[in-house]
Amino acid sequence: MIEPRRLRHFAVLAETLHFGRAAERLGMTQPPLSQSIQALEAELGAPLFQRTRRSVALTPFGESWLPHVRAALAAVEALPEAARRLRDGEAGRLALSFIGTAVYSALPRLVQAYAARFPDVEIALTEATSDVQISALLAGEGHAGLIVAPPSGGLPKALDYLPLLSEPLVAAVPEAWGDGDRPLAPEAAIKAPLILFPRPAAPAFHDLVTGWLRAHGGEAKVAQEATQMQTIVSLVSAGLGFALVPASLRNLARTGARYRDLRGAAPILETGLVWRRAETAPTLRGFLEVAREAAQPSGVKEKLKP
Repeated sequence: MIEPRRLRHFAVLAETLHFGRAAERLGMTQPPLSQSIQALEAELGAPLFQRTRRSVALTPFGESWLPHVRAALAAVEALPEAARRLRDGEAGRLALSFIGTAVYSALPRLVQAYAARFPDVEIALTEATSDVQISALLAGEGHAGLIVAPPSGGLPKALDYLPLLSEPLVAAVPEAWGDGDRPLAPEAAIKAPLILFPRPAAPAFHDLVTGWLRAHGGEAKVAQEATQMQTIVSLVSAGLGFALVPASLRNLARTGARYRDLRGAAPILETGLVWRRAETAPTLRGFLEVAREAAQPSGVKEKLKP
């Protein structure tokens, strides 16, 4: 491997074409500079300079090699700044997973705010259900994830949690049901076929929906299960049943489906950010700063669940 100091010796001599001036600029005497250039030429197997008593000139080979040397030296000089940017989270990679509903609520504003503050960080996004995200984080994969809030005490001790958004559930119903935009009565929902997340994929969300029905004297009549909210709304539009979805899903329009409020008090769904307590990635530190700021306007403060 060629020593970087020899590359600098060559570059300075190529600029000055004078051993004395080059040695002065490099802070050395002329004999060691001559020895360094000779050693470099021997290592390369070709002369870099044509020397006479009165002049020094680049050989065609030296002239062609000079741009490569300058690029290499510039890259070496840039290493400390690159290291600082990586250390401070201004560059690098952030691996973020998210539930499908977050696309219509917390995810866009978080990613936009983070990208504006750290434009040189690569953001890798992966959609996954809450259970898959938690398993991946515990396995050391990814940096953080947007999940449905777990029940109190339901998060592994290795993970931290920050609430980001709380929103009511609304009913996604087939347009064929009629009744316009009137709130959906609990007794009507109890009688209707339900489209729902399978419980292993999102236990907190599943229990929120079934608990609301149970609180009004009925049991869920699950007709279909799906792990993607877009799929659930599509099944609703096909007339296969209704679903309870976060209010932000009103931003997802589907022909054949409409959104209606629930009559009375609606269940509240919380979406939050989860990450490993032991994670030290600088990009995650920056993302957590942005997430905490985004959570504060709604009055939601950070809470950690054991």
